[in-house]
Amino acid sequence: MSQSLSRTQSESDVPTPVIPASTYRLQLGPDFPFPAAGAAVPYLASLGVSHLHLSPVLEAVPGSAHGYDVTDHSRVRAELGGEEGLRELARRARAHGLGLVLDIVPNHMAVPTPLRLNRPLWEVLRDGPDSPYARWFDVDWEAGGGQLLLPVLAGPAESCELKPDGEVLRYGEQEFPLREGTGALDLPALLAAQWYRPAWWREAGTSLNYRRFFTISELIGVRVEDPEVFTATHAKVLELVRDGVVEGLRIDHVDGLADPEEYLRRLRAAAGEGCWVVVEKILARPERLPPAWPVAGTTGYDALHRVDGVFTDPDGAAELALSYTARTGVPAWEHTADACAREVLTGDLASELAALERRAGPELAGAVRELLIAYPVYRPYPGDPEPDPQALERAAAAAGPAAAAGLRELLLRDPAFAARFAQTSAALRAKSLEDRAFYRYAPLLSATEVGGDPGSPAVPPAEFHAYCAALERDWPASGTVLSTHDTKRSADARARISVLSQAPHLMDGATGPDPQLAWVARQTALGLGPVPQAAPRLAGALLKAVREAALHTRWTDRDEAYEASVPGYAPAPLDLPPELAPAARANLLGMTLLHLAMPGVPEVYQGAETEYRALVDPDNRRPAEFPQGALARLDAGAAPGDAAEEKLALTRALLRLRRDRPELFSGYAPLSARGPAAGHCLAFARPPGLVAVATRLSHRLAAAGGWRDTVLALPPGRWTPLAVAGGADGADGAPYEGEVALSALLDALPVAVLLREE
Repeated sequence: MSQSLSRTQSESDVPTPVIPASTYRLQLGPDFPFPAAGAAVPYLASLGVSHLHLSPVLEAVPGSAHGYDVTDHSRVRAELGGEEGLRELARRARAHGLGLVLDIVPNHMAVPTPLRLNRPLWEVLRDGPDSPYARWFDVDWEAGGGQLLLPVLAGPAESCELKPDGEVLRYGEQEFPLREGTGALDLPALLAAQWYRPAWWREAGTSLNYRRFFTISELIGVRVEDPEVFTATHAKVLELVRDGVVEGLRIDHVDGLADPEEYLRRLRAAAGEGCWVVVEKILARPERLPPAWPVAGTTGYDALHRVDGVFTDPDGAAELALSYTARTGVPAWEHTADACAREVLTGDLASELAALERRAGPELAGAVRELLIAYPVYRPYPGDPEPDPQALERAAAAAGPAAAAGLRELLLRDPAFAARFAQTSAALRAKSLEDRAFYRYAPLLSATEVGGDPGSPAVPPAEFHAYCAALERDWPASGTVLSTHDTKRSADARARISVLSQAPHLMDGATGPDPQLAWVARQTALGLGPVPQAAPRLAGALLKAVREAALHTRWTDRDEAYEASVPGYAPAPLDLPPELAPAARANLLGMTLLHLAMPGVPEVYQGAETEYRALVDPDNRRPAEFPQGALARLDAGAAPGDAAEEKLALTRALLRLRRDRPELFSGYAPLSARGPAAGHCLAFARPPGLVAVATRLSHRLAAAGGWRDTVLALPPGRWTPLAVAGGADGADGAPYEGEVALSALLDALPVAVLLREE
């Protein structure tokens, strides 16, 4: 089930840490509750995974398709089957050798309709800052004139019909609690007497006085740094861990917390050493996870960027960037990123910026703004000896040395201000990069992914190897991913798009009145390809893209005429030219191989064990389709019929190998090819007895004449190819020793897995 089980006790009676062999992500919801997940357990066990990774399971807004809008931390969600349904799923999983990993949401709760679903918030609205629940939320009562702003009205308050009704105030389907003794007042006096102020939703941009999740006012931040709040919000989850129902936790948006390390230490102490814990943490390319955090690692976006990047041609990517800028007028990446940061900070996050500027004082306000824009990573952390020096230098150049120096001192001496600065910085990075600049700067869409670096998308093999060696040394049980519920395009869609870096001339056909949208539409269509419901899926993704890019329309100020033109940019189902199909196949299988063979704990997203092409949510959160029939055929000895089944065969083989022979997946050693096409081979050994070989930039390879006399030197021993596609092992069934010709090794498939004979 895993490399070590929490249910197994050591001689000292201390649970040995769980290290999953692999995880499989399931998106739960009313249309896919616990019984549906239970029905998939036999198939998933046969596939070879060791743990099921469940999306959030605590009580959420009714009908929520994702569960991140938690309303009650004390109950398992009834729409999924309740606590007994979860425990039954755990029993069924355990009977098939599987454990459960749970996605938890410590940073925020829903501001739901009706509000009473969030009882702590309801009581704060009724009783104000004296409520015992007031400590749950970051509310600046002074900034709101003693009231919490609730931006839930469709228009200005005077144009909305609010009606007192007993102990509540009604607005459509929404109810608000009335402060004791105010029910008999006339409406103006009643509203003035409450601990909250119902307001037009647009006021959130400038007047919001509670911390929220990014720019989503329907999600209110939770102060889990308070020990009592931590205990109350984690009691049910920790009960499930103690009872053995759950063996691992994935911490959503850890950078939203005031002090992530303190939170993680408290969680580790409460959950015990046996629980596998990973954090959703976006690391900039040179950034490293803080070594003191008591976790197994991240959820794996850092691995996603390296795997994607090693299959990206740097020359073609540079050519695409030049062409994109010339055609669209969108400036280079660094300028686009800075412009988007300034737009988001002074627009979408104006309330958060105003709160920081009030705390800092008018003489430091400019430095606050400039330091936030210049910060190169998501956020600083408590205990950092200094704010980022290069960011401070940029802030000094823009706001003046005195203001920058004053802000530095404030950050070092005022922990409360530093925490709010850090939380705002994380929200700014996410909204300005992932949700704006990545949609606006689009020379190569496969590079505009969470954790990516669109300005420098290619990752040289040496950098990939260095990353893997460091991962094995420092965080061997960290998660790795290629597709998630948050990726803007699934790995297999990105595998097709990244082929454009080897054939940039294919973008010559991207034309239209809006050249930026035409470019994005063409790449998106090529990534999705001719799949079921391609046209409406593509149109939906493009509409979201133009709103996020905010060049002509945006979520809060929609240009209806422009948006009506967007579906016209969605071409008919568009496939790659036949000459590029082999390159897309090589990327598809190569990315799969690296992900499943490299250091870390790989996660397979639902349905992505076979070819899985999906666009941004909600497209990538459609109900899972499990290729049970194809797996059964492969297990019966059938050869794969297409690239999708080749991927399934490779995934099955490596997941089962990870589960059954975990000792093979330790250590890391790069392997070098020799010959005219050496740069097209990416190979490494897991020294106990496994070698992985992938083809990179295969279209360029074919144009240069193929492998020719390029060879790969294998580690000492006799090496037998792992049968992944049916038939005998290897081209002729014989093992390899010494040097192997890549033209022979990679004749049938563009990837190979070799096992050392014992």
